Amino acid sequence: MQHTNVQSSKLFKVIILALMGTISLLLFILNFPVLPGFGYLKIDFSDIPALVAALIFSPLAGVIVEAIKNLLYLAIGGGEPVGVTSNFLAGVMFIVPAAFLYHKHKNMKSIVFGLIIGTIIMTIGMSILNYLVFLPIYAWFMGMEQMKIESVKWYTVMAGILPFNVIKGIIVGALFVPVFIKMRRWIEQKQADVL
Repeated sequence: MQHTNVQSSKLFKVIILALMGTISLLLFILNFPVLPGFGYLKIDFSDIPALVAALIFSPLAGVIVEAIKNLLYLAIGGGEPVGVTSNFLAGVMFIVPAAFLYHKHKNMKSIVFGLIIGTIIMTIGMSILNYLVFLPIYAWFMGMEQMKIESVKWYTVMAGILPFNVIKGIIVGALFVPVFIKMRRWIEQKQADVL
């Protein structure tokens, strides 16, 4: 009997992760720019299903949903590997602190605090990664010659990437809080089903 419960619990987890990954992909495709002059930096709400999965199961489940979304996006020809990798890392930096704090304290305050910390980590982390890794890759391998100029690279990070991630964290976080309030009982029920 115990063996059957473990199997059905694993199957439930796989189904939820696949479902959240697919919903995440659909939300990823529905995106919009927010900064004039940086039209390629687009906000979407694809981190929300990853957050839900991370709260039901663990931070790792959220990471898996982020991976499923980005791999599916690559598979349908929606993007190139550098942008997809960048999106995956940004999503992980954003959702893991919120999920970690929620599992530690299981209250609303931990969600809000976690989303704020996640926004800060994502903003700083993506600014550094873009400056040191992603923008140089675009410059050398994808023909964005202007990114070889230090001042252009610095401007792109400070005027584009940094404020974009702050805005993204605030908008996605502000949307997730009411979603969590509405789904809290369902999330807690699903946690009980998994235990």
